[in-house]
Amino acid sequence: MDKSMKSTQGLFKSIHSLYTVERMEEMTLPSSNEMKTKQSEISSYVGKVLRDHFGKGPGSVYVSIAEPFVTIYVKDFLSATERVLYSGNHEKTLKKTREFVMDEISDQIMTFIKKTTEIDIEKLYYDWSFKNQSGVFLGVGPISQTKQLEPYKGQDTVHDEVIIMSERVEKKPEKITSARINSRTLIVVRDGILVEIEKQLIDDGHQEILRKAKGKLEKRLLNVENISSHIEGEIDEYFIDWDFDRDRSFTIFILNPNE
Repeated sequence: MDKSMKSTQGLFKSIHSLYTVERMEEMTLPSSNEMKTKQSEISSYVGKVLRDHFGKGPGSVYVSIAEPFVTIYVKDFLSATERVLYSGNHEKTLKKTREFVMDEISDQIMTFIKKTTEIDIEKLYYDWSFKNQSGVFLGVGPISQTKQLEPYKGQDTVHDEVIIMSERVEKKPEKITSARINSRTLIVVRDGILVEIEKQLIDDGHQEILRKAKGKLEKRLLNVENISSHIEGEIDEYFIDWDFDRDRSFTIFILNPNE
């Protein structure tokens, strides 16, 4: 066999190998059905865990997955005992009870999310609305590995309003980013918002007092009406949690898309 024929055969083999690799990569991309399966598995698992530990599971569980974020929105979640506590103005006791239980089950939920999504969830954040009997869990993987997401309508207004609120409560964020991960979920991430007195409170072990105070202030001062008027969809609810160790905050907006 002469050199030219060997060269031609080698070229065909290289092309075939490249095509095979490309086809294999295409076949391993997650389909919409695979995504729905993952969402359903997480929804069922979280519902069961909450039911086992609180005596009552949520009426509905909605899961959204968009690396590095996994959001779990629960509705109709307030047991009979919790309802008595809330109606009797014992919200502090209710919140403390939930914190005890969440300390017990957070690692379980994180582990299951990691296994199901293959996203390396680093921490699970959560916040409640006892008034609306709802709540959100937010699993977050390495943000530094996040792909650049597409801008969305009203993004500048979202950032402006969150910055204004942050300046009134603590200080202007050193960095702010956001992602509209689907039509019903918008996540805003702030970095570098703690002032010196807050850092001292954290060092002195008063994280929960600070978390409670910041939560009330930030939710009261955020202009959600103006945000709603500039984005696609109305804000139904919003939740906030913090990572004091990283000086980072997450705000999760639950949206009702415009028809």
